Amino acid sequence: MSEWWTYSLSDFLLFSPRTYYRLFELYNEAIWPAQLIGLAAGLVVLVLLVWPTRWRGWCVAAILAGCWLWVATFYHWQHYATINWAADYFGYAFALEALLLSWTGGILDRLRFRRIADPDGAAGFSLAGFAIVIYPLIGPLLGRPWTQVEIFGVAPDPTVLATLAVLVAAERAHWPLLVLPLCWCAVSGATLWTMASPDWPIMPLAGAIAMALTVWKSLARRSSEPLV
Repeated sequence: MSEWWTYSLSDFLLFSPRTYYRLFELYNEAIWPAQLIGLAAGLVVLVLLVWPTRWRGWCVAAILAGCWLWVATFYHWQHYATINWAADYFGYAFALEALLLSWTGGILDRLRFRRIADPDGAAGFSLAGFAIVIYPLIGPLLGRPWTQVEIFGVAPDPTVLATLAVLVAAERAHWPLLVLPLCWCAVSGATLWTMASPDWPIMPLAGAIAMALTVWKSLARRSSEPLV
């Protein structure tokens, strides 16, 4: 028996890259035309980030919560679990994030956004645009077929990226809402890196940027508070 330090991440991968991306193809076929609804929901999120209305925080939280719950149910539990035993636990994490978003942004209505002219607002809007508009194009640009495309609202990575964008654009730091998306960035990045996928740095890099901006936001907010 080999010593534990001789193992690499690839030794623990339960599926091949071909199986992983074939799963997306089967998943997209099974849920069609839900992808169109996901894209429409993503465009609504983009509009709400720049349209200052009183109820936009509630609406964005409701959209994101619905997307996280969809991914938990139809992707993790019904599809990803067929090739990865850990997908059941991922599904619970995504369902928990849906509850947290519903509680913070829906029931408590505490999700407020910076102006698009502010650095946080601009960064959040840019990241949201990347997640909703650009991210689905990455797979085909790397040579994968369009049937394996990953779209906001129904696939985990772009949904997590858009959530990070919303939290970056928020007026205040929402650390409880940030933990699970950051964890998924690490999990997804490690999975893609193990499969030698060229797009593996995207999720870890986005997570690092979101965390850095949130830390900066927290420090700036603390320094602006008057001393008692």
